[in-house]
Amino acid sequence: MARTRSSSSSSSNRWRYCHPAYYLKRPKRLALLLMAFVCATLVVWDRKTLVREYEVEVSDLKEQINELRNMLDDSKDIKGSQQMYKSKREILEDPIDKERREKVKEAMMHAWSSYEKYAWGQDELQPQTKSGVNSFGGLGATLIDSLDTLYIMGLEEQFQKAREWVANSLDFNKNYHASVFETTIRVVGGLLSAYDLSKDKVFLEKAQDIADRLLPAWNSPSGIPYNIINLVEGNPHNPGWTGSNSILADSGTEQLEFIALSQRTGDPKYQEKVENVIVAINKTFPDDGLLPIYINPKSGSSSYSAITFGAMGDSFYEYLLKVWIQGNKTATVRHYRDMWEKSMKGLLSLVRRSTPSSFAYICEKNGNSLNDKMDELACFAPGMIALGSLGYAPEESQKFLSLAEELAWTCYNFYESTPTKLAGENYFFNSGEDMTVGTSWNILRPETVESLFYLSRITGNKTYKEWGWNIFQAFEKNSRVEGGYVGLKDVNSGVKDNMMQSFFLAETLKYMYLLFSPPTVIPLDEWVFNTEAHPLRIVTRQEGGRSQEDEQKPVIQFRNRRAGLLPGRD
Repeated sequence: MARTRSSSSSSSNRWRYCHPAYYLKRPKRLALLLMAFVCATLVVWDRKTLVREYEVEVSDLKEQINELRNMLDDSKDIKGSQQMYKSKREILEDPIDKERREKVKEAMMHAWSSYEKYAWGQDELQPQTKSGVNSFGGLGATLIDSLDTLYIMGLEEQFQKAREWVANSLDFNKNYHASVFETTIRVVGGLLSAYDLSKDKVFLEKAQDIADRLLPAWNSPSGIPYNIINLVEGNPHNPGWTGSNSILADSGTEQLEFIALSQRTGDPKYQEKVENVIVAINKTFPDDGLLPIYINPKSGSSSYSAITFGAMGDSFYEYLLKVWIQGNKTATVRHYRDMWEKSMKGLLSLVRRSTPSSFAYICEKNGNSLNDKMDELACFAPGMIALGSLGYAPEESQKFLSLAEELAWTCYNFYESTPTKLAGENYFFNSGEDMTVGTSWNILRPETVESLFYLSRITGNKTYKEWGWNIFQAFEKNSRVEGGYVGLKDVNSGVKDNMMQSFFLAETLKYMYLLFSPPTVIPLDEWVFNTEAHPLRIVTRQEGGRSQEDEQKPVIQFRNRRAGLLPGRD
C-alpha cells in the first residue's frame, strides 16, 4: 500500500508543474517561466530571420552569377564581332595597297642590306663604289635614321641587329664639329622614336648622352643656339658663311626632340633650353609671322636676309604647328599654334599662280621683292597646311585644305615635268612658261611624298596614293642600283651620283610605306613626326609645363615580316 501510494504521489507531483495554479502561488517561478518563454521565442524568431536573410543573399548571388554569365557571353560576342570586323577590314583593305606596301618594304630591304653589307656603322653608303662615308662624324646616321622604319615595317631581325650596334658600338665621344640641327633631327629624333616604339631604354640613354653634348650650343646671350658644336670639347659657334648668324631652321627645329626628351627622362633642362628660343623669337614676332633665315644669337633679332619656306627656313614653321600637336593642343602650347597661324597669313601673301596652267607656288621674299622660285624642300608645306587645317573653324579649314591640295599638285608636277619623272632641287616660274627646273639634281628627297601621305590620311582621296606610286616607280627605275639607291646629278639626263642619303630610309621610304598602310599604323592622333619623319608619341602638356603620360597606350608589337607593324590593340 505504502509503495502504491508513493508512486501515485510522485506522478501527481510531476503534473503539478503544468497546472497554472502552481505558478500563481509562486510568482518568482512564474517570472522565470515567462522569461524562458520569451528567450525561446526570440531564439526561434532569430533563426527564422537568419534563414530568410540567407535565402535573400543566396537569391542575390544567383542573380549576380547570372549577370556575370550574361556579361561573359556578351564579351565573347563582342570579341567575336571584333575578330569578324578585323577580318572584314583585312579583307576590305585594297589588295593594291597591300601589294604596293610590300614593294616598298622590299625596296627598304634592298637599301638596308646594301648599307649593312658595304657601310655598316658608318654614316652613309656610297652605292656605286660600295663603300661607306662618315658625313656626320661617324655617328651611324643611316643606322639610327632607319631604326623606326625597320620597326614600323616589322623587320624585327634587322631592328635587333641595329639595336645591338647602338648598345655596344655607338660612341659620341668624337672630336667632331657637329651640326646641332642635323644631329638633333637624325640622331636624337631617331633614338627617341625607337624608344617610343620599343620601350627599350638603351635608346633613351643614348639620346640623353648626345643631347647633353649638344646643350652648350644654347649658351648664347639671347638663348638662340649656335649651329655648330664640338661633341667632345663643346665650344659652340656658327659657320663663317652665315656672317656668324644662326640659321632660322637650325635654331627652331629642336623643340619636338628636346621636349620629348624632358618628358621621357623627367629632366626639364632640355625643354627649357629649346622653349627659351621660342620665347626670344616671340618677343619680336612680326604680324605676318615671316622671319628672315638669319638670326643674331647675341641680340636674338633677325638679320636682313631672305624669307623662304624652303632651305634654312622650312622646319621652323613646321615645328610651330607640331609642338602644339605634340602637347595635345592644350592651352599650355596654344602660343605655338597662334604663332603658326600668323605665319600662315604670311604664307598666303607669298602664294602666286603660274601661267598658263595656274600652278600654285610659294615665292621667296627678299626685302619687299618676291622671287618666283620654289624649292622642292618647300613641298613639305602642303602636308603641314593640311595637318594644320584641322585646327581652324570649318570655312578657314576648307580654305587651307584646298590650298594644300593645289600646292601638292604643283609639287607632283615637279616630278612629272622631267624626263626621269624625278623632281629637281628647285623650280622657277616665269610668265607664260609655268615651271622650269633650276638646280637639276635629285638627292632622293622625301618632302612631296610626305605631303601626299598627310593628304591621303586627311582627305581619303586615293589620287594621292597614285601619285605616290608613280614617284616610287620613278625611284625604282632611275635610282636603284646593285649597291643600293642613288640620287641623280641631273633629272633631265638621268646621270647618277654616288650617295644614298640617310633620309631616303628614314623619310622617303617610310612615308611611302605609310601612304599604302591603314590609318591605324602610326595614327596621327597618337603620334607626331619630327622633320626627319621620326614619330614621337603625343603627350598632353598641362599648366606649368607638366606632362601627362598615358600609361594605357599600348606598346606597338612586331608581327610577321609580311604583315609589317600594326598597333597592338588591333
